[in-house]
This record gives sequence, C-alpha cells and structure tokens, in this order.
Amino acid sequence: MAGARYFIAVDLPEEHRRELTGLRSSGKGFAWTRLERMHVTLRFIGELEGEQVERLVEGLAVVEVERFVLPLEGAGIFPARGRPRVLWVGVGSGHPRLFQLRQRIDDLLLKLGIEADVRSFHPHVTIARIRDGSSVNSATEWVKRRREFVGAPFRVEGFVLYASRLYSNGARYERVAEYALGD
Repeated sequence: MAGARYFIAVDLPEEHRRELTGLRSSGKGFAWTRLERMHVTLRFIGELEGEQVERLVEGLAVVEVERFVLPLEGAGIFPARGRPRVLWVGVGSGHPRLFQLRQRIDDLLLKLGIEADVRSFHPHVTIARIRDGSSVNSATEWVKRRREFVGAPFRVEGFVLYASRLYSNGARYERVAEYALGD
C-alpha cells in the first residue's frame, strides 16, 4: 500500500476505550484520541515496499506468545522533558509476555531486513496530542490529577498490523492483518 506508514499494535476492548475517554478534560490545546484509535503500539515501522508488506504479513503469522492480561494504570506526558506533546495512560509494569511479544516482533523485523524505530519501548495508550505550548500547565495538571489512575485490566488476545495514511483531515488507520495469540 503506497504512501502508508505501518505499525503493530494491541487493540483495547471497547469498554476499556470508553473508560479512557472518561479521562478527558476541558483543557485547551488537546486533540483527544478518537475512541477507535486507542491502542498500545508494539512497534512503529514506517513506510514499506509492497514485497516487504507481504513478507511481514506472513512472518507475523508465526509469532507465538501466550495470551496475557494487561493493566491500565498511571498517566504521563511525552516527552518527559521539554515541550509536552502527548498525554498517555500506561499499562503499569506491563506483563512479561508483552515484552516477549515485542521482542519476537523485533527479531522478525531484523530477520526480514526491515528497519524500525529505535526508541525504547514504553507501552502506553495515547490519550491526546498537545497542540500548542500554551497547554503546558493544562497538561501538567491533567497528569497530576490522573497519575494514580487504575483502570480495569484487559486480556490481550492478539495483535494487529496497521497501515496509516495521512489525509487533509488527519490520519486513517486500516487493519492490514490480525493475529491471535496462543492459549
């Protein structure tokens, strides 16, 4: 799919996404994440050529990790220093299988010769993007009020390969392939 940027993510069940929309505030300068876009990114990949996409779709089908449960807890800002750009909710300390899944995906990308984003893995759900510098105080206040947030845990049953395309009215996500985790 030309012009698309790819990423691999764990989707949240709808009831959990709805719970997270309850964390929104009236602070100015926030672009709140739409309900259907809430996910935990496992790996951002970027643009790929057609053959790379086909090999990735096939390769991800053999990634094996058992199902696991993730908590939703904690809140913060990215980056930690400087002008804040993202409000997020974390997954606590995660689950060892989450990190195992990420590592197996990274191993596959390396095997396929696909370069990926090299930033450290800090699993989270993006709640909002911060549009302007005047929202620094609002962002700090948002985090202060939600730092101790604890939501219902959810069972991770699988993961998704997404393609993201930019349009004048924003990005659109398309599910390229879905993968179930083992028992």
